[in-house]
Formats: sequence, structure tokens, C-alpha cells
Amino acid sequence: MTFKMGSQTSTAIKICGITQLNQAKAIAALGVDAIGVIGVKGSPRFVSEEKRRNLFEQLKKSSQNLKRVWVIADMQDAQIELALKGLGVPSVVQLHGKESPERCEKFRQRFPNIEWWKAIRIQTPIDISQVHKFEGSADALLLDAWSANELGGTGSRLPIEWLQDVKFGLPWWLAGGICAEWIPKIFSHQVKPFGIDASSRLETSPGIKNLELVNALIKTIRQVER
Repeated sequence: MTFKMGSQTSTAIKICGITQLNQAKAIAALGVDAIGVIGVKGSPRFVSEEKRRNLFEQLKKSSQNLKRVWVIADMQDAQIELALKGLGVPSVVQLHGKESPERCEKFRQRFPNIEWWKAIRIQTPIDISQVHKFEGSADALLLDAWSANELGGTGSRLPIEWLQDVKFGLPWWLAGGICAEWIPKIFSHQVKPFGIDASSRLETSPGIKNLELVNALIKTIRQVER
């Protein structure tokens, strides 16, 4: 359940909701494993196609191992397929809507060179048991807090006790209200995600990250792992 980086084994770190190329490059330079860009129209962190393609293309040139994650929700197949052609394509597509296991598997079969992650918003402990149905149809899972108003980026947190000793057949990421101050609590409760996904609690405004907060998160995760 860990990411291999050189001789060190560490929890993977994804910073999501990036909107600016200069911030994407600066955050990549801090040593994160994935950068997420939002493709959900109506989100305050939405990035247009032209801007997204340029951002991903520049990241690909400067950081070959960095995962370029495109976050979408219930998008039409034709739109997804078009976005996966040409320059500036993502290396990961994160499906954050009501996509079924069958639809996830269809995309994996059609585009095997791209990773397909399924995000699942957890409202009750019972919802966690529903996560297993995606184990055969996605490359990774992402657990996020449920909100009636937004698909993500709300800063809401999952109760840590719900996640104690959970085990899935896939790597899984923990999202929702992630910041440096919360990391010790996560790890002290024997919660062991493959990766940590942070966004809104590291921002000065939607889509604009505070690099000091990003750096503090990274340092805290590495310190707790020692």
C-alpha cells in the first residue's frame, strides 16, 4: 500500500484542484507524486481544455514520473475520448461521478495506457462496503467525504474511525479536508491509505494553493512515516 520512490517507500501525495501552471511546476518540484486538474464545469477550480492541455504537456516535459490526473464526473464518452487524443493528455482519469463499475472497466479496456481511478463519496460507514464492487474495474480508488452541494473540494472530512483497518484489493487514496495538522490523527488510527489527496485546505482561494501549506503537508507525512 505504498509508493516506491528510489530506495524509500512512502505514502503517495496528490495535490488536486490546480489551476495555474506556475503553481503546478512549483508543487511538482516539492516532490509530490500526482497533480490533479478539475474538468467539472461549475467547479470553482475548473480548468478549460486549452489551459489543461498546456499544463499537462508542460508537466510531462518537466517531470516524467509525475501523475497528471484529470478529474471529471459523468462526462459523455465522446468528450472523454476526444480529450485523450493529441497533446497534453492526462496519465490518469479520476471518475468522480456516478460512473458504474461496468463503465469504468470499459474505459480501462479501451485506453489501457491510462490509469482509471474511481472516486467514491462516503456518507455513512455502510458506503465503504460498496467500494469493493469497483475492485475489478478500476486501477485505484479514492475515498472522499460526501457533500450535498459539491462533488469534492469541500474541506469536509471522513470520520477516521470509519477507515480503521480497511483493506481493499486496489491502492486507495484518502481525500477530504487533508492538511498537515490532520496527518498525525490519520496515521495514529491505523489508517493506511496508499496515498493522500489534498486540495481546499491548502488554498488561499479556490484553485490557488499556499505553497507553504503544501510543503508543510509533505514534510509532516514524511516525518510521521519515520
